[in-house]
Amino acid sequence: MTYVDGIIIPVPKKKFAAYRAMSKTFGKVCREHGPLEYRESVADDVKMGKRTSFPRSVKLKPDETVVFAWVVYASRVARDRATRKIIKDKRLAAMMNPKSMLFDGKRMIFGGFKTFINL
Repeated sequence: MTYVDGIIIPVPKKKFAAYRAMSKTFGKVCREHGPLEYRESVADDVKMGKRTSFPRSVKLKPDETVVFAWVVYASRVARDRATRKIIKDKRLAAMMNPKSMLFDGKRMIFGGFKTFINL
């Protein structure tokens, strides 16, 4: 079964166009290193929950939106191999620098998931 990295990101609305352009470049370079898919989606029907929700998970501010991203790999081994290459890719260095990020990386949530159903 495949392996998926899931990411939730709080993106300032006024920086969304720049984020989208940066993310498109990031995704294309990322794909060169092995992922089968690279997808990002912006919140459309995402409400603030009383206890839990996507907005609560990243402490969303009124001037931000939530981006949900996922990257699909053939396996955990393929993901780990690709991640090592992505981190070293000089084309992505500025994008991954916390000082130049278009969002607050401290509030980003991410993790790896084993696929157990694939219909």
